[in-house]
Amino acid sequence: MTNVTIRVRDNGPLLVEGQVQVVDAEGNTFPLNPEKPAFALCRCGHSANKPFCDGSHRGATFQAADRAPQPGS
Repeated sequence: MTNVTIRVRDNGPLLVEGQVQVVDAEGNTFPLNPEKPAFALCRCGHSANKPFCDGSHRGATFQAADRAPQPGS
């Protein structure tokens, strides 16, 4: 089993670390660089390279600082 971690970046993308495939609605796989240990997925909706982040969230004033629930809350 391969470990995959998805980090929610404050005011930015989802950073995916580990070996995964990104597949579109028709079942086609997006090419990923096997030499890069991570890639970022857009969550602001402004990237010109969707589903990947291109840094557009900076100029779009995208704000999000999601936190996981704490145990017992």
